[in-house]
Amino acid sequence: MAHLHDLSVAELARQIRSKEVSATEVARHFLARSQADSHGAYLAIDEDVTFAQARAADERIASGDAAPLLGVPIAHKDIFVTRDFPSTAASKMLAGYRSPFDATIVSRLAQAGCVTLGKLNCDEFAMGSSNENSAFKPVANPWDPSRIPGGSSGGSAVAVAARLAAAATATDTGGSIRQPASFCGVTGIKPTYGRASRHGMIAFASSLDQAGVMARSANDCALLLSAMCGPDPDRDSTSLDEPAEDYARALGAPLEGLRIGVPQEFFGQGLADDVRAAIETALQQYEKLGARRVPITLPRTELSIPVYYIIAPAEASSNLARFDGVKFGHRARQYADLADMYRKTRAEGFGDEVKRRIMIGTYVLSHGYYDAYYLQAQKIRRMIADDFQRAFRQCDVIAGPAAPTVAWKIGAKADDPVANYLADIFTLPGSLAGLPGMSLPCGFGQGGLPVGLQLIGNYYQEGLLLNAAHRFQQATDFHQRRPEGVQ
Repeated sequence: MAHLHDLSVAELARQIRSKEVSATEVARHFLARSQADSHGAYLAIDEDVTFAQARAADERIASGDAAPLLGVPIAHKDIFVTRDFPSTAASKMLAGYRSPFDATIVSRLAQAGCVTLGKLNCDEFAMGSSNENSAFKPVANPWDPSRIPGGSSGGSAVAVAARLAAAATATDTGGSIRQPASFCGVTGIKPTYGRASRHGMIAFASSLDQAGVMARSANDCALLLSAMCGPDPDRDSTSLDEPAEDYARALGAPLEGLRIGVPQEFFGQGLADDVRAAIETALQQYEKLGARRVPITLPRTELSIPVYYIIAPAEASSNLARFDGVKFGHRARQYADLADMYRKTRAEGFGDEVKRRIMIGTYVLSHGYYDAYYLQAQKIRRMIADDFQRAFRQCDVIAGPAAPTVAWKIGAKADDPVANYLADIFTLPGSLAGLPGMSLPCGFGQGGLPVGLQLIGNYYQEGLLLNAAHRFQQATDFHQRRPEGVQ
């Protein structure tokens, strides 16, 4: 069974469906690997739950069920609530919390036949770019355990890269799928804002948070995204009234004539030479496949950092106000009165990065500063979205780096939060505009560490992005390579 963790989602589904291997055998294999995880990817594993789901998948197959992902082992970022596993958002504030329901994303993947292996580590309340902010343990990059995996979905990226799960759910608020996917050498996609339901996703910044998925290939991501997406009007008011698409069916279309926009702002000062070289080689590969490079400009790229770090903390300040020790979650053991309970509960329950963002958000929303900061940030956000629309008149997709460097050493930026924020420069603009984006492995940089190529599409163009990534992966093998220490 040592080969099972090297199979793609599509191949695992095929073998389980044809009864070459049972869902229970696959679950047993992946659980053994997950329980031996030395990278800190998992926060919760429950054999009984996983085996029960696997047996149910085998029974569905025996009854003739044709669900597309029957028996495929998946793990969920611990920002999605689940009935059968704790849902903590990697925070002491929710340590041990059990949800009475599953997130829509979790339930839809279960309906498609996926078997849950467990819950994955992340930055606390999805706030961070390095996965060093988890309240329970940091996550190590399997390509070099002394380095960060990226965040906030670092646990998801590591689970896929280290072959601890065939795929993993993730969330992207300002780049938290694309950046860790780049650092860990996996494929990750964030769909158009509203394509995937946010019901049951523990909120960070509601106008930015979007569910997505990580796997080893674009083909696998297409299969999973088709199962995840679709309207959820009764539970998520921001859910788009757009039916789910069969993204896998559209894969394989030729790239002849595809116009790839290359923003000059993505290739200026601050981009590491090794990353620049890998991205340039990837763009040349696209030209060999028939695509055409088009120079474009996104003039407000640099403004995306201050805009995001006003809007996101403001929304976080509002969303995290619910964690006060009254209804659920952590409560301080000793306090003098209600106000003292609030203060002590939040002081004990939240980590430094979460407190930092709450304080920033409360400040920019306060009387006298709302117009000067928050309102102005929203105006510039609209301008950033308009810049993209002008660019898409000249091109079909936009390509560039997902991050300015390869993964840095754990602790290297721990004392400089602004340096962490600057690492999101290439992913923030697309998030602010609500556009679909993905990262796919395109080469290696300093120290043999992975480099990710970011593709950004116009609204509802997930299929175009996935096909562009798929065609690239048919011509290259970067997505098939594994970290040296992973067997």
